[in-house]
Amino acid sequence: MTKKAIVFDNSGTLLERFRVIKDVGTGEFITNVNSLDLIDTCLNAALVILQFNTNRLKDIDPNTLVSDFVLENKIDFDISYYTTDVSKEEITAILEKDTATIKEITDTFPLLKERVPNMELCNGSAVIIDIAEERIAYTITSAGQLFSGVKDTIAKLQENEIDVFIASGDRSGTIKRLANITGVPEDHAFATASTHRKAEIVGNLQDEGYKVMMVGDGPNDILAFEQADSAVLTIEQRDGDFPDKLKGHADFVIEEISEVLQIDF
Repeated sequence: MTKKAIVFDNSGTLLERFRVIKDVGTGEFITNVNSLDLIDTCLNAALVILQFNTNRLKDIDPNTLVSDFVLENKIDFDISYYTTDVSKEEITAILEKDTATIKEITDTFPLLKERVPNMELCNGSAVIIDIAEERIAYTITSAGQLFSGVKDTIAKLQENEIDVFIASGDRSGTIKRLANITGVPEDHAFATASTHRKAEIVGNLQDEGYKVMMVGDGPNDILAFEQADSAVLTIEQRDGDFPDKLKGHADFVIEEISEVLQIDF
């Protein structure tokens, strides 16, 4: 009997996401744009996930430089998505001379709380680095709640002896908690997974003898879609038009996560 596995993205797939983006240059708050789409409009940009609990910032002087907080506290970070290949060393060098302050992040808190008063998970904070200009261009704070049906769907998949995995660009603390909430084993949950890393996870499972379905909703899932035996695009988030290039990589398009139970792969 062929082993089967499903790899789920997190934000927009398992979790209904809410994010507030702040344009550091103009001070504008953006709530209706997908951060990955924003990066795709830039020629040289990278999404950098900061690996810490955002609540820590409440007790920090808002005029503290983001670079000082990250570097002095040895906050780890990962590059989740990019339009130009860039190393962690290059990002560190940019952070070391950037002048954005903690206030650029904490300014988003009231608006996020207003949008998600009963948030289940705080995905944390991230920044978009303009690589060409060598600066923090945007800060991002996000939170969310599970789509209805997620827990039941995962439980039914597991009852049917389908192994469930999570591969997400979100920070490790969030993904560990998500695994605990949904009943996915912690060693099946991969955090801050880049576009290439997601495809690698799918490929590794195939090497272990699995037939793999990848379920996602964003451009950072495309390589995993191409690698998987079945690719499923979920549009449950509905926060904008899905580009044709994304739909073109999907074998199936679903409106609710429970629909994966009807797909034979």
